[in-house]
Amino acid sequence: MADRQCVKYTFYKLDTTAFLRLPEEKQRDAKLDFIYTVRSFNRKLLLRSYSMVGMRSDVDFLLWQVTEAMEPFQQLETAIRNTLLGPYLTVTRSFLSTTKRSIYDISLPEDAENPNTEERIRIEPSGSRYLFVYPFIKTRDWYALSHEERQEMMTEHIRVGRRYPDIRLNTTYSYGIDDQEFVVAFEGDNPHDFVDLVADLRLTKASLYTKADTPMHICIAMSLSEVMDSIGGVAVSDSTQQDVTETGGWLAIAKTDELPPNSVQRVYYGTVQVALFRTNGHYYAINNRCPHARGPLCEGTLIENGEGPAVRCPWHEAYFSLETGKALAGPSPRDVETFQVKVEGDTIYIARADGGS
Repeated sequence: MADRQCVKYTFYKLDTTAFLRLPEEKQRDAKLDFIYTVRSFNRKLLLRSYSMVGMRSDVDFLLWQVTEAMEPFQQLETAIRNTLLGPYLTVTRSFLSTTKRSIYDISLPEDAENPNTEERIRIEPSGSRYLFVYPFIKTRDWYALSHEERQEMMTEHIRVGRRYPDIRLNTTYSYGIDDQEFVVAFEGDNPHDFVDLVADLRLTKASLYTKADTPMHICIAMSLSEVMDSIGGVAVSDSTQQDVTETGGWLAIAKTDELPPNSVQRVYYGTVQVALFRTNGHYYAINNRCPHARGPLCEGTLIENGEGPAVRCPWHEAYFSLETGKALAGPSPRDVETFQVKVEGDTIYIARADGGS
């Protein structure tokens, strides 16, 4: 459980009355400042952006953030407030949570092979068009029931969800750190499927123990520049460079003095966790997730063998070459993705193996 994550959903509202009266040049500078500031956190956080313009009157866009500690959330928000766009933004809603293994058995005999039965203690967003987010609180009566009674109702609840295989669920926990008990975030490409799913869930016995599940949000996935265009004012998507993580290009992810010899650091390349190693005077970058059971390779053991430096997965002892990503031994069904690495001055960059230049 050392690989549990912290999750943040931050909803912003733009003061359109003030912002849209600015000269176009100032609007452009403010939007670009925001875009490049948020992108600078790509190596610290998993970041996804969504527009909600036209969906609700009280929010304009969402930043979905995932990392392993709380501090980057605060650092990002401080940086956003200090951008040229910051004075025109208000955080109208914020949900803080963490991943946690469910206390219930979420598998069903009839669809045990369904990928939706996976335990999701790690957030890995899909490429879905929509994100449906809401806070959730159970009644105190729910917790007074026996575990067996709650499991029976949860099994019914899960069985209903299995009828909608194209809707992907991310449930995170907020006990003691925010006002809600859970944050529920569904990913999908069809809003009608989600409406039907929620309608069916209302008919389950477990729904009797729902104390609160509003406000609800439908969020449309967009790049940061597209989000900035959606809020109104001068367009910037045509004038901004693409996010390098979307094109496979080089991303600055660390300073050389942040990575001592024979050490490893977990960083992000877009939505992908990457383990960055420094050993034998060289830098190596591989996907942080073991293909066998998604174990965190950054917590593994560095070893040397006849094929050069390698890492041993801490969970089930699969071995991977740091140079090639080849699975050398153990239960992994396939090799692990590698990234290109280069150092310019005191900055370390990585790029997709099939991208960059």
